[in-house]
Amino acid sequence: MSTSSNQSRTAKRRINSLQDERRFSQSILRNRPRLVTHNEAYTYALRVAYLSYLLQPRSRRLQHVSAPPAPIQRSSTSINDLMKDFSLVRDSKSTRFPHGFMSELERRLTNVLVGKERRQEFQDPALKRTFAVFYTAFTEQKFRKQMERDRRVEDLVLIFFSSATKELAKSKSPNDDAVKLMVDRHVALFIRLISSTLKDHDWVRDRPELTSRLATLESKLLKHDQDLAAASQRGGGSGGTTVEVEVPRSHDIKDMPLAQTVARIFGLTNTQVQSDILKHKPVWTEKAALTDLKTYQNLINLSSSKTMRREDFESEEAYDAWRKAEGPDLSQMMLAIVQSNPELAKSTTSANLPQFKPSASNSTTSDSSHSEMSRKLSDQSDSNSSYVIDQPVELSAMNLNGDDHESSSEGDTFTFVPQDPRSLYRFILTQALSHDLKDQDLKPSEASANTPAIKLLSKQSTELLNEIAVRWRIPSFSRMLLLLDVVKEKFIDQEIDLDTLDTAFTYVKEPVAETSKSHPQQHLQSVFDRSKWTNLDLAMLKQLLSALDDALLRDLYDLLQQCYGTKPPTIGPVMHILENHIFEDPDFFKSDDSIDQFANQLQEGLKGRASDVYTDLVHSNIPTDASQWEFYSVIQLGKAVLKVSDRIQKRYRKNPEIMGVNPFRTLVETVLPLFGNDAGYFVEQILKLKKDDIPVEDGFELYRELVEIRQVHADALPNVEFPFDIEQQLAIFVNRWIAMTDENMLGWVDRAIKQDQFKVRTEFPDQIPSDDERHSHSVIDVFRSFNEAVDQIVQLNWDNDLQYAKFMTSLAKTIGAGISRYCETVEQRFTKEMDRLSPEQEVTQAQTRQGKWMQIAKDAWNNKEKVEPFQFFPESFVKLNNVEWGVQQLDKLQSSVNVDACAEVIRKNQPAVAQRQRTINKYVFTIKIVEAEDLKACDVNGLSDPYVVLGDEYQKRLAKTRIVYSNLNPRWEETVDITTTGPLNIIATIWDWDALGDHDCVGRTSIKLDPSHFSDFMPREYWLDLDTQGRLLLRVNMEGERDDILFYYGKAFRTLKRTERDMTRIITDKLSAYINHCLSRAALRSLLNKGISMTTVSNLFNRGQRQVIQPPPTPAEITNALQPLFRYFDDNFAIMKQTLTDSAMVMVMTRLWKEVLTTIEGLLVPPLSDKPSQQRQLNQLELDVVFKWLELLFQFFHAVDEETGISDGVPLDVLKSPKYHEIQTLNYFYSESTENLIRTSERMASATATRQQQARNRLSAPGALGGNNPAPSIAFGAAASTLSGLPATRRTKSIMVSRNIGTMKRAKEEKRKEAQADPNDDMILRILRMRPEAALYLRDRSRQKERLAAAAAAELIVRQSLTAGGGRMAANLPRR
Repeated sequence: MSTSSNQSRTAKRRINSLQDERRFSQSILRNRPRLVTHNEAYTYALRVAYLSYLLQPRSRRLQHVSAPPAPIQRSSTSINDLMKDFSLVRDSKSTRFPHGFMSELERRLTNVLVGKERRQEFQDPALKRTFAVFYTAFTEQKFRKQMERDRRVEDLVLIFFSSATKELAKSKSPNDDAVKLMVDRHVALFIRLISSTLKDHDWVRDRPELTSRLATLESKLLKHDQDLAAASQRGGGSGGTTVEVEVPRSHDIKDMPLAQTVARIFGLTNTQVQSDILKHKPVWTEKAALTDLKTYQNLINLSSSKTMRREDFESEEAYDAWRKAEGPDLSQMMLAIVQSNPELAKSTTSANLPQFKPSASNSTTSDSSHSEMSRKLSDQSDSNSSYVIDQPVELSAMNLNGDDHESSSEGDTFTFVPQDPRSLYRFILTQALSHDLKDQDLKPSEASANTPAIKLLSKQSTELLNEIAVRWRIPSFSRMLLLLDVVKEKFIDQEIDLDTLDTAFTYVKEPVAETSKSHPQQHLQSVFDRSKWTNLDLAMLKQLLSALDDALLRDLYDLLQQCYGTKPPTIGPVMHILENHIFEDPDFFKSDDSIDQFANQLQEGLKGRASDVYTDLVHSNIPTDASQWEFYSVIQLGKAVLKVSDRIQKRYRKNPEIMGVNPFRTLVETVLPLFGNDAGYFVEQILKLKKDDIPVEDGFELYRELVEIRQVHADALPNVEFPFDIEQQLAIFVNRWIAMTDENMLGWVDRAIKQDQFKVRTEFPDQIPSDDERHSHSVIDVFRSFNEAVDQIVQLNWDNDLQYAKFMTSLAKTIGAGISRYCETVEQRFTKEMDRLSPEQEVTQAQTRQGKWMQIAKDAWNNKEKVEPFQFFPESFVKLNNVEWGVQQLDKLQSSVNVDACAEVIRKNQPAVAQRQRTINKYVFTIKIVEAEDLKACDVNGLSDPYVVLGDEYQKRLAKTRIVYSNLNPRWEETVDITTTGPLNIIATIWDWDALGDHDCVGRTSIKLDPSHFSDFMPREYWLDLDTQGRLLLRVNMEGERDDILFYYGKAFRTLKRTERDMTRIITDKLSAYINHCLSRAALRSLLNKGISMTTVSNLFNRGQRQVIQPPPTPAEITNALQPLFRYFDDNFAIMKQTLTDSAMVMVMTRLWKEVLTTIEGLLVPPLSDKPSQQRQLNQLELDVVFKWLELLFQFFHAVDEETGISDGVPLDVLKSPKYHEIQTLNYFYSESTENLIRTSERMASATATRQQQARNRLSAPGALGGNNPAPSIAFGAAASTLSGLPATRRTKSIMVSRNIGTMKRAKEEKRKEAQADPNDDMILRILRMRPEAALYLRDRSRQKERLAAAAAAELIVRQSLTAGGGRMAANLPRR
């Protein structure tokens, strides 16, 4: 029970207590109990017990009086007359017994003889003898066969009649009519047995005639339908009556149950008590009891001190209520004495006796009222009147004022009432309770309508105490308090337990369920209405409640000292009594200081016990020798602490607070700080002694255990900090685990690749694999290891955001290294598979050098340019699927780790100076090999097959591009990353690929990668002149390799995407040769010229003659020209579709579409440059054919199903790329004159310059100094910057920009929007390259673009220097 509930009643109780204190003290002094001797209490108890015997109704016995004989009337003259009805229908089937009836009848007869028959009329002994005689005749074999054959009821009845007559006439005169009557009666019972047997087996439905005749015969035998079970009709029907005769008193103690009870509780024998009764019998009479009542009545009228007076009650109303209740009780008690001994009424005139109003009843009514009165005397009742007479009594005529000669004065003494009834009653109650508590066979008292059953006092003791209380006029409320006072005393002396104490409280507080009509309800209410109590009783109640409160609180304190044990004693009974019987009592008072004092003492005691519990846990889990300390010991100690805390929390979950003290909170407030300090010390010492020898898993397990304890500490003590920093102490184990993971990562990747066969994962060979089954096990195993590594840290629930972010950063570096190794190994295997020789190339390689030249000459003479389709391996496509699946998994891994939040946490906790002065030790140069111009021709056809090799100054190969066949202006668009710690010289060599012999060198150039030249981290483009002829365009970008989670994940993502792109490019390169062949100018001329004939050759020599104009090709011819290419695509796509996933398939097709667009663009215009081109401009017919081809190819790659209308190819937004739109714009400018093209170009250049100036003005405004938006793109492309290396204004794809799928999509969308919003004149300049007259304008326009690019770069450098201290917005660090 909480303290607040006690305090809510304190104020009112304190006032009442102060007001009543003086009055109660005076009452206690006046009614102080005197010393009671054992013999005195025994004597008066015996007097009451003997008086109860005298007043109890005398025993009566029944005496039989025979009735005079009555004339006997027979129902018929003879048995033959009775059986006439059966004789008349002798052969009727309906009057015969059914088959099987005899056996059932025999069973019923047996039941009658052995006494198992249920009907009472068959229990008569004379009847059983008659049935036994008949049973003998019935079981004879001859008679039985006859009955089975004839099955006639009259035969059975006649045999039974004969047997009954013989048996009943043995001891009677032949002419005795009683014998004849008894025979008829027995025959009637036999017929009833037959009818019952038929009815039990449902044979009556088929034999209604038999049933009817049996009933008729029975009725004739029984005169006036007599009841055979009636007692008056048994024994020969002699009849008669019974009368009651009074039994005289024996005065034997065996007939005195209350006297025997007195003997038991006072430890005396019945002989001793019998002697005392006989000795005092002349004095202990009913007359003396009547005299006591009259004397008591006079004393009440005189307000004598021997009775209760007005001073004994709190109010006049209470005193009047008591007096009013005493009158009827005294009257009924006097009347009961007079009824018990009518001789006492002779000494009083009839006018002075109460008059009875008898009701219509028999002569035993008076005794019944006495019996009822005696029963109520023995009941445990709180009613005011113990003697109740159920008859209406007229009490007005009885003199209760003592006018007769037996009235006594105030000085007279009583015979049956002691001088101090209250003290003697308490003594006797104590004796009875002590005796009954020692009685092992004690049974609870019987429950009545007014009282519950209790196992406190025996029924005999309760009856005695009730009789004493009634005779001595002890009020019911005083009896209850005296019982509680005795129980309190025995509880304090530890003679009774809590259950007995609770039983006593329950008994005295149980309300009366119902009252009899003769008990006024207002009298019963006084038991529970404390305003009607005496001052002495109220003072006693306060004292016993206070004493019990002190005793129970001592017990509660002792019990709670054991609450932290494994099996503590329950406090439920103590709290139940305190809360329901002590605290809730309106007369209980306890000051707030006392309540707080007990709570403080209890809490201090629990703290001491909690400290002892923790000390025991330390001794049982931590070795005494410090050299033997291990993390396991600390873990076990932590688990033990948690186990104890959890057990105590569950134990007191429903009632967490006891008397203002919370045992669980007290435990954790004591134990957890002690454990925190000790654990910090233990961990520190263990790390000093065994730092490198402790397994990482032990460190992790210790961390989990300590974190769980810290959480309990935080929940219980939210404002108290845990004693030591767990993360700071144990971070070393996480770093060790990450280092171990980093060491093993490359080995895990290599083993996964080595064990992988790179096949699709299908259960059955003929099953078509789904996209989820088209990647192999190696990439699954690798990313499973990545996720397990991340989960290992996440599951620790590390509670330091900065350390957690650093852990994830270190792990990101390890994951990046694993991805790099996987991509490198898989790409090497993929390249090796794709670079294998075709069967024709293997045959050619086996030929001699002369044979090779002869085959080339033969192919040239036959004009053989057919390209065979490439036969791909399924394993190669599975590798591409693996890389594509790895991109998706890495993106999911980034999202689960929340890399942005990790980076932000590190940035927020890093000093601002460190952010600005961050030292970079490694640099990542991204070199994009864009294109080359005017290369040297190395082949006999006047062209080359160039590819680029990058190496360092030590001739170490760093990268190699693909081969671009038959082209002097190749475009590679390939990227490579080079990591360096300082300046590095890069040598770029362009080689010409030859199928026969060594490859030829086309030219060399070099570039120095100096980090100091890229301090602004902006991309730059370099046109590098070759040492032979032509130049090479490189786009260089530098990023500082930093310890940043975004950088590591971005680098890993870009590695995957670059590997994916390179593998896709290698696949498309195998098809690009045929694309170039089918979309070449030679194929265009072949379509327009429709082949070479003799007429065509003769027309070439006869130039003077009029030439024949060839008609334009039809749409069918244009379409048929691409059919070989479409078939080639279909064949290769069918192979790819078997293995590649849908997304990988779209990726390959997208790459091929870009190759198609590049090839068609090459047909239309030369590359962008400031020099005129030798390429011839197409005429209108050729232009129309090219755009028709573009339209057909667009439809082919879009692959719309004619039936469903759904596209199965490249999405429409991918097909309509910026390159596609640029080619479409050529149609508008291709046939324009040179002057119009120049004017249009100048107009676009002016608009571009205006937009750039407006952008610079916005950026130079004060509000935009901190902006992060890059300047608009104004790069000239190939001529954007010369050898001076001016930076391009548009940031290229950096690691941070392309760190996941989302950032790449956003970058592509920004590029598309930028291309639409900022059109340029590049296509016009490319058209002007085919116009010799525009050479001067091309040179001037190139210089103008150089100046604009230089200005934009300078502006960007200034802006970056102003915003060098900026940072990203802050963010919290959510966990995975």
